[in-house]
Amino acid sequence: MKHSAIFKYLLIDYFSATPKYLQLANCIIKAISEGVLKENYVLPSINELSFEFEISRDTAEKGYKHLKKNGILGSVPGKGYYLKSVELNQKLKIFLLFNKLSAHKKIIYDAFVASLGDLAAIDFYIYNNDFLFFKKLITRQNQDYTHYVIIPHFMDAAENVSEIINTIPKDKLILLDKMVPGVTGNYAAVYESFEKDIYNALVQANAKLSKYHTLKIIFPEYTYHPKEILEGFYRFCQQYAFNYKVIHNLQNEPIKEGEVYINLMENDLVYLIEKILTTKMKVGKHVGVISYNETPLKKIILNGITTISTDFQMMGEKAAQLILEQSTEHIEIPFYLTLRASL
Repeated sequence: MKHSAIFKYLLIDYFSATPKYLQLANCIIKAISEGVLKENYVLPSINELSFEFEISRDTAEKGYKHLKKNGILGSVPGKGYYLKSVELNQKLKIFLLFNKLSAHKKIIYDAFVASLGDLAAIDFYIYNNDFLFFKKLITRQNQDYTHYVIIPHFMDAAENVSEIINTIPKDKLILLDKMVPGVTGNYAAVYESFEKDIYNALVQANAKLSKYHTLKIIFPEYTYHPKEILEGFYRFCQQYAFNYKVIHNLQNEPIKEGEVYINLMENDLVYLIEKILTTKMKVGKHVGVISYNETPLKKIILNGITTISTDFQMMGEKAAQLILEQSTEHIEIPFYLTLRASL
């Protein structure tokens, strides 16, 4: 096979969040598995790859070195890289679709990738909570993926999201973080129960909350966060006789003594703390703060911020486990309250 012919099998998807060097490596693995490339085949040079795909020489070389480390490629000084072995252990090809890449999503991603190791080629995409882009990414797929792992959170209304997801073969589908009503069939899922989680967390914190009279949740009007969070918040406040309020914009909200603020977004937490610090009130004494999603910094800020959070590490690990075990189980991930000085 001439080098010009192989380039139709080596594709770079510029929509993908998967590093280009891994895309290149995965394409070579796919060509080997399909019998296109044979043992001892001499691959295009680093310079040829760099020119053809408009990528850096470092990126091209990194892709080859990744395959060399896995025993697939060999190299001869002055002659370049060749196929050392066409015996592949990698049988999984995964389409991984996240709504965004935050510190918490990175924990899921890292745990997922680490748990699968070299057993899987992963094409990673991010749709930025945009339903139309989500739809485009799923419907444009013509790859023969063994699994589709999807986090379904959207900024806009997405009434027919279940119809789009239902086009995916259910034995290949893993829903991650959130269940979607209307998705049918025997598929796998690793999810949070948003209404129940916040309700139970606040019940556990009730002894600390009892010194306050009002709970306020900072819930942006335009957000991807599930409305079930508000339903669990309302249920707790009504059952335990707290005054309550949903704040869409913190900018015009006065900070008052005897109130607890629950924030979902990291930017809102920073702004909230700045507002509190302009008053004479002390966090944990005059006003309370509860923040969604555990991070290392929250252990330190203001002697510790109380958090309510799912186990993101477990979420990634369990998703990988379902794939490796070929399971269609539905796994609910535990949700934790971590009490600190801010309450």
